[in-house]
Amino acid sequence: MTLPDDPAKIQAQLDAAIQGHWKAFLFEGILLVVFGLAAIVLPLLASLAITILLGWMFLISGVAGLAFSYWARQAPGFWWSLASAVLALGAGFVLLARPLEATLTLTIVVGAYFIAEGIATIMYALDHRRELSERWGWMLVAGLMDLVVAFIIITGLPGSAAWAIGLLVGINLLFGGTTLIGLALAARKA
Repeated sequence: MTLPDDPAKIQAQLDAAIQGHWKAFLFEGILLVVFGLAAIVLPLLASLAITILLGWMFLISGVAGLAFSYWARQAPGFWWSLASAVLALGAGFVLLARPLEATLTLTIVVGAYFIAEGIATIMYALDHRRELSERWGWMLVAGLMDLVVAFIIITGLPGSAAWAIGLLVGINLLFGGTTLIGLALAARKA
């Protein structure tokens, strides 16, 4: 598939598609806001639901990986593909069998992610402060905020496992839903 050479044409097609389906974007945005608020209000339930959802995703991807590995057993990398499928199956079983403990583990992983993301963002900001001119300070603050979030999550363990994942996903859903609502309403007016 080749892309059209005219960016203005692509933008016009995208605008037309959004305008033609603005009600679908509005509906999805409202759903995301409702689910986001629910996750913020009930973070433990949301954390458990996310853990169980991830468990099923790993389980299904493991089964699919096993089937693909069997089907393509003569292909190069068979053993790596098989190992990946077995690992996904194992992760799915663990997440589904012990969702409370798995939520704690996922919270530790999220805390570690925020540490790595914060350090990487700070290092990027410091390394590129000349190219970013006055914007590098905002990037530095974002990296520091990642470290603050990581500190709150990790020092609050094991109690933070009850709220961290659900709250963070809820905030993400709330902002994503609000963005879609704004997009839909702007498309409706256009």
